[in-house]
Amino acid sequence: MKTIRTRIAPSPTGMMHLGTARTAIYCWAVARHFGGKFLLRIEDTDQVRSTKEAVQVILDGMKWLNLDYDEGPVYQMDRLERYREVVDQMLADGRAYYCYATPEELDAMREEQKAKGLKPRYDGRWRPENCQGKPIPEGVKPVIRFRNPDEGAVTWNDAVYGTITVSNSELDDLIIMRNGIPTYNFAVVVDDWDMEVSHVIRGADHINNTPRQINIYRALGAEVPVFAHLPLINGQDGQKLSKRHGTVSVLEYERQGYLPEAVFNYLARLGWGHGNMEKFTREELAEVFELSDCSRAAARIDWKKFDWLNQQYMKEADANRLADLTKARIEARGGKVEGGPDLAAVCELLKSRSTTLEKLADAALFFYVEPKVNEEEAAKVLADGGREALKLFGEKLEAISDVTPEAVYGCIQAVMEEQGIAMKVLANPLRVCVCAADRTPQIDKTLCLIGKEEVLARIARAL
Repeated sequence: MKTIRTRIAPSPTGMMHLGTARTAIYCWAVARHFGGKFLLRIEDTDQVRSTKEAVQVILDGMKWLNLDYDEGPVYQMDRLERYREVVDQMLADGRAYYCYATPEELDAMREEQKAKGLKPRYDGRWRPENCQGKPIPEGVKPVIRFRNPDEGAVTWNDAVYGTITVSNSELDDLIIMRNGIPTYNFAVVVDDWDMEVSHVIRGADHINNTPRQINIYRALGAEVPVFAHLPLINGQDGQKLSKRHGTVSVLEYERQGYLPEAVFNYLARLGWGHGNMEKFTREELAEVFELSDCSRAAARIDWKKFDWLNQQYMKEADANRLADLTKARIEARGGKVEGGPDLAAVCELLKSRSTTLEKLADAALFFYVEPKVNEEEAAKVLADGGREALKLFGEKLEAISDVTPEAVYGCIQAVMEEQGIAMKVLANPLRVCVCAADRTPQIDKTLCLIGKEEVLARIARAL
């Protein structure tokens, strides 16, 4: 059986957006499902817009999502000689030709076609049979065009959309090289041919490129891969996802405190489904993934569901890992983690209540800053028995040597029983005067994390 080889081939001209990340996940899943190879190629022929920083963003995004690739990264700019070699052979075989039409000529040609109600397309004026005896204009640097078939049609069985047919009369002779640099439609064919890519999986916005590329494959005598085009990702409003919808960069989700496994999981489900699978690991996805399960309709992001899924992963995450991921976020908020309660223990207490690492850092902050008690609120909660309850609690806490949540809760219960008061009479002073917060996690565990001596010192200040 032929080895399945897939690739992700982003252009380093900006951020790694969600669509690229989802495509990478599907390419990875197909390769892993069939025990094949997953490749990374950097399409950096746009020398004006491609940057080293953007390349690094791609590499960082792949690493963060744990998308391990078997080969690459391969850079197109390292392969210029190979593209020129193929073009030279195509020129020699008559499958490509030099075109000396100037931009001004082409603009005038298109305007004339529009005026006649025709679809703007290159008219083949520099095809060899159309320019015999025609002088080559001075000072014009030619481009090289692929000679597209005049008749027939291109048909392929798309792994997502099914059979698609495009007439060759709809296609013109596209430029395949300009100033020694290959254009996208040509370079991608040579790359996928050389890299023996078996499945080309990409966004539906590439469907118009596919018949052109298939004709180039056939002209080269190369095997045509399986094509699979994925529907676009829309915002909640049904419009194409863009910056106006908020975050579209994968690494921006890292900055916003999402876990990579949650982003991986959510993107995988954005346009694909398998039974009732909602939450799954990378390995589980690879086991069941089939391109035929992809939807043909555009996917729509649901941010609430995204947050819910991340919270499920937060609940399951190792507390030490969460501490490592949260420490810098707390310190950026002015907290001093060193010398404070054990951060892993704090994360264990708070993680089930937090949708993101940012929310976790917000919740954990009060453990690592000087408490600022609201004096007005303190006066309210200390009235009507609150002061007496807080004083008695302090006495009972000081008397215990082994401070555990169970022991602290025992102190609370003892105060309630001795004074005949409701829980809130003591709990409210503890929150406002000791924790300096309107709300806290489970109060007995919270007090344990703050520490016995610190709790007693805060009680003394409050009284």
